[in-house]
Amino acid sequence: MFKEYGKYDALGLAELVRTGAVSPKELLDAALAVANERNPSINAIIHRFDERAYRQIEQGLPDGPFKGVPFVLKDLLACFAGEPLRMGSRGIAVVPDYDSELVRRYKASGVNIFAKTNTPEFGLIITTEPKSFGPTHNPHKHGYSTGGSSGGSAAAVAAGIVPMAHGGDGGGSIRFPSSWCGVFGLKPSRGRNPLGPDNGEDWQGAVAEHVLTRSVRDSAAMLDCSSGHEIGAPYNIAPPKGSFLAATQREARPLRIALSRKPLVNTVVDAEVLAALDTTAQSLEKLGHVVVEAEPQIDVKQFWRDFFVVVCAEVASMVDRYRREYGAACVAKFEPATKNMAMLGRSFSGADVITAKRGWHDVQLAMGRLLTDFDVMLCPTVPTPAEPHGVLPNSRFEELLMLASHRVNMGKLLFNTGLVEQMAGPILAKMAFTIMGNVSGLPGMSVPLHMSESGLPIGMQFTGRMGDEETLFNLAAQLERELGFTC
Repeated sequence: MFKEYGKYDALGLAELVRTGAVSPKELLDAALAVANERNPSINAIIHRFDERAYRQIEQGLPDGPFKGVPFVLKDLLACFAGEPLRMGSRGIAVVPDYDSELVRRYKASGVNIFAKTNTPEFGLIITTEPKSFGPTHNPHKHGYSTGGSSGGSAAAVAAGIVPMAHGGDGGGSIRFPSSWCGVFGLKPSRGRNPLGPDNGEDWQGAVAEHVLTRSVRDSAAMLDCSSGHEIGAPYNIAPPKGSFLAATQREARPLRIALSRKPLVNTVVDAEVLAALDTTAQSLEKLGHVVVEAEPQIDVKQFWRDFFVVVCAEVASMVDRYRREYGAACVAKFEPATKNMAMLGRSFSGADVITAKRGWHDVQLAMGRLLTDFDVMLCPTVPTPAEPHGVLPNSRFEELLMLASHRVNMGKLLFNTGLVEQMAGPILAKMAFTIMGNVSGLPGMSVPLHMSESGLPIGMQFTGRMGDEETLFNLAAQLERELGFTC
């Protein structure tokens, strides 16, 4: 077995394959050996197809920049022909006969896909503890959450099973687990990566897919491979001026950086996280950047309500679709939180959803104004380090919605009485910094710069202008080079 496997990032492994120093089979052997050793204790991978991966090598992998590199898919949106797609649910077990467009582009990059990773049911909860497959444990501390919904992928990278894994982000689901597991995660701009052929957009444009990685350059190089407009997509943003990988190799330019401390959901930011934020700002200034405290002018109370209304309406539509396609028995197996979010979503009117989407535009406008004066905005990724399992799945949220589900105007009732904030608060509070990027569509990244006293990673989030991933990659590469990462 190739014993140096864990010392390389994905591009480094691909270079070894290119020069003949190691073969794709040796890399797959190594990845499976690490998975055999570490996955039983962390539960990051929930489905493997080892023999298929070996056959892919025998048939010849595409000659892309990641040829031969072992790779895993998050088991949510990514259809991989011939392998089950379960989306963290006890009710869904479909086997698509086609590849998603993003998977097709991943294959063309040369990666060797051999497994799928754990995710909460339909990616709805920001911790990976589905009833279907059980919790994924944080590689830094057993019994602690990896975050979600790309928690299985984050754990697989942090544990050294793969140097790079697929993820998706609808409320922070790449950045959130990247922060808690100590890996690098970038959510690209709305429309940068394809979501087809099944979706032109998902969650009204909130969802974006990309990878979680050990190195900045791997993320940049994969975005070079995966990005670009697809037929029928509703968004078509400008391509980068050069390659994203080239942006990581250029000398860093001085930036004007807005420092934001204010969470966009009513919550308290952990003292260690605030200390890490201050240390990051000081480090940035030493590197020649200008850091100025500045907050986007966003109505905090309205912000989370608007997000919640749209997402619950989307969940209602999704559940109704699965009921039509697979029957009531399928939906009956869904988790209580999923069914209750759907019930809440049905209680909103079309006008409620349109009003909430207008609120999304207000957020886009506020961030656009802020980033007129600044190149990027810095804030924490998550208000706290990782929590123990059992803290974030909010059982009270499930129970109270069940009691109120018979009311036609349940949504308005629960909002007016403050019960939604009380019930969903523990979950929404953790998303206090990440959901802005999904509502606005702006690119954002979690950079693994700090560790808590108890040995849990603390990520810092940087948000850039629409379509400007190049600046984010350039800055992240400088931080990786000058400060070092915790992964």
